[in-house]
Amino acid sequence: MPDTAPILMFNALWFKPDGGAERYRDYMRAAYPIMQRHGGIKRTGGTPNMALIGNFDADLIFFVEWPSEEAFHAFLKDPEFPAAQQLREEAITNSLLIRCAPM
Repeated sequence: MPDTAPILMFNALWFKPDGGAERYRDYMRAAYPIMQRHGGIKRTGGTPNMALIGNFDADLIFFVEWPSEEAFHAFLKDPEFPAAQQLREEAITNSLLIRCAPM
């Protein structure tokens, strides 16, 4: 897939106990304007409550649509992102990001 093709980024997160979910909300408030500046659009998501096949116990899942992989990397390299990234690291114990091709 070329770097200029649109992508969907699947995000699965596991929060730290005692405030991780709240801290992640702080991260989203800080990161959302940066994400929008680079063309990212948060799509559907939710809180998993039961794995029907296989093992999966994330606390939150969602998709972010990016105009391209280049746009996603520009988001990560934005000079304002490190401060937001610190909030993310304070909030989670683990994460899984999977680049997906839109259907």
